[in-house]
Amino acid sequence: MFLKRYEGNPILEPIAKHSWESRLVFNAAAVLVDKQVHLLYRAMGNDRISRLGYAVSADGYTINERLPEPVLTPSSAEEKEGCEDPRVTLIDDKLYVAYTAFGDYARDKVFQIALTSISTNDFLSKKWCWQDKSLPFPGIRNKNALLFPKKINNQYVMFHRLDPDICIAKSSDLQNWQGLRFVMGPRLDSWDSLKVGTTGPPMELNEGWLFLYHGVNFEKTYCLGVALLNKNNVEEVIYRCKEPILKPETAYERFGDVRNVVYSCGFVALDDKILVYYGGADSVLGVATYDLAELLPKK
Repeated sequence: MFLKRYEGNPILEPIAKHSWESRLVFNAAAVLVDKQVHLLYRAMGNDRISRLGYAVSADGYTINERLPEPVLTPSSAEEKEGCEDPRVTLIDDKLYVAYTAFGDYARDKVFQIALTSISTNDFLSKKWCWQDKSLPFPGIRNKNALLFPKKINNQYVMFHRLDPDICIAKSSDLQNWQGLRFVMGPRLDSWDSLKVGTTGPPMELNEGWLFLYHGVNFEKTYCLGVALLNKNNVEEVIYRCKEPILKPETAYERFGDVRNVVYSCGFVALDDKILVYYGGADSVLGVATYDLAELLPKK
């Protein structure tokens, strides 16, 4: 049960003439809107500050348009060092972006979850009218946040990471978050023995919620895995893979700004396939695929 790499990888690389993305391009959120795959990707230039860029693909593989300027940039002291690793969730007529706001690295290395949103109309029109940014857990060092694409038991649901675990929080208004609980943690003597974290928003299936996640071992190798969550109680993991579905093997995954990394912030379902977008070695962006039915355990 392994993902198949697109032979045209990487699909996004740095552009030297764009100072904000001249060094690294990786870790893209993905969302299917208006029959196209929209990517919000993390980019860095020589200033090492993370900004978010935009690209779009009609088939999920070939980039049809890529904007020359970033679409989301740091705008407060809480994200002085950058906006990192976005996850995008479509709920009704809005796109919600959860990302890591990185504060003053030299002073205290503060990183925390941030949320913002944009209307679907503005997004498709490329009018980057982001709503006010919020910090769900002010001053708490955490990251890897995502929102589920629908309310569960009349509440919004967020997954995020408090090292080394994936945790859950719930809200009735997307402002006040409560019910913090453990969901999934590392496993000893496994490919995910050091820590685990989210990828993109889970996908609802008849069998439950399809949840892709990343795991890290003590050699600091980042791999991707799959789990299945209870449909009505997403804190319950009813299946979790024993082996990773994607691990660093190619040169663009093994060598780069950070070695031996495959790290995803988003996936979509397109033509009965799952398309997983992932950063290779924190330097470029690739995509890998698998038939949807093959990602789940056989009965």
